[in-house]
Amino acid sequence: MTFLCNDISGCPAPSLLHPSSFSLEKLQAEVGWTGWSGLLNTKAALAVFGYYFLSLALYAFLPANTPEGTELRSGGRLKYRFNSFSSAIFIMVILLAGTVVEGANFPVWTFITDNYVAILTTNILISYALATYVYVASFSVKHPKDPNMRELAAGGHSGNVIYDWFIGRELNPRITFPIFGEVDIKSFMELRPGMLGWVILDLAFVMQQYRNFGRVTDSILLITAAQTIYVFDALYMEPAILTTIDIIADGFGLMLSFGDLVWVPFTYSVQTKYLATHPVELGWQGLAVVFAVQASGYYIFRSVNNEKNRFRTNPDDPRIKHLKYIETAAGSKLLISGWWGIARHINYLGDWFMSWSYCLPTMVAGYMIKNTAEYPLTPPHPDAIFFKNSYGKYVVPGEAKGWGTIFTYFFMIYFAVLLIHRERRDEEKCRRKYGKDWDRYCELVPWRIVPYIY
Repeated sequence: MTFLCNDISGCPAPSLLHPSSFSLEKLQAEVGWTGWSGLLNTKAALAVFGYYFLSLALYAFLPANTPEGTELRSGGRLKYRFNSFSSAIFIMVILLAGTVVEGANFPVWTFITDNYVAILTTNILISYALATYVYVASFSVKHPKDPNMRELAAGGHSGNVIYDWFIGRELNPRITFPIFGEVDIKSFMELRPGMLGWVILDLAFVMQQYRNFGRVTDSILLITAAQTIYVFDALYMEPAILTTIDIIADGFGLMLSFGDLVWVPFTYSVQTKYLATHPVELGWQGLAVVFAVQASGYYIFRSVNNEKNRFRTNPDDPRIKHLKYIETAAGSKLLISGWWGIARHINYLGDWFMSWSYCLPTMVAGYMIKNTAEYPLTPPHPDAIFFKNSYGKYVVPGEAKGWGTIFTYFFMIYFAVLLIHRERRDEEKCRRKYGKDWDRYCELVPWRIVPYIY
């Protein structure tokens, strides 16, 4: 997606629209390919490591809450250190101050867009290295009962090296640094570098749009605001991750490492990256439609998760005390009324609705980048938008119109697949855990995610 939807020739690259005359050499020129050496540079690597180091320092030195996690299979509860919200605020204040002084040319913003590919590559390498480290370190776990409460993930020690490395062999890998102390790798990576990085990338593309065209459109502001609210909500509610399947059941391997550090920030920001080069104005009506979708999704997402967390942490809370449930032989209680009585994984529905609001502002996507020296506009095309910072260069939908949706709506389709796959994994684990009680629960709550449909 980084190369084939670009700010050099178009989205998609023009060669892809003419398969009969396609050539690799022409495509390389259109995507700005400079060889393998162009994938990585020292400046970008140092900047990324500096960002991780700052995240680690804020984790260690800012005031934090230290809640306990759910009980491990081997007994005992791990303590966690949570201050990602205050850490994020600290970083955002620095970025705000720099932007107030320097504007859209603040060096952080220009550095990100100028070194985007190298930053992406560095994060990919870090995710692979991290997955390899935790895999190797997992062999020091004293299974099945480790005195340090280390534990292997139930599905992560199959004996197949590639599978275990990918899915995660150790459930809760930790590392102790001098000065910084002990760090829970999985919970740290879940919300800190990648989730906040997603917002930082969005803001960098907002600034790039301003440098390109001298204005900022309502579409890119709406997406950035919606995604920022989503991320900061997750950071504020950080202790809620202790009840998620990622923390409770999944090991930490390449799936989570790559997902947290690469997939989330760089795939989820594709829409703002697109709009930085092809601005779209929605108008009040368009804004109202997209906002309604976003607000509906967020309301479902937050209401559902709040209900679950309150029920698990304080069943006597007056807001959920009236809810009905069934008790299982495993000692757990399963809600059969309220949000969780509508569908067994109703939380995923709100998540998916929000993904629509990230894609819809790109409208019917696709653009071509031209230059008046090569493609004179006589008369000017009504849809042509000239770049402020590059004489004669303009962007126009052209024959690419519609084809760009492959990139800008990919997230919505992918997210549906991810949520269904995740729901199937949830079902499998719950069926193993609860047995016949789960069958009884499914009879009472027959719908998986979407009531009366799925």
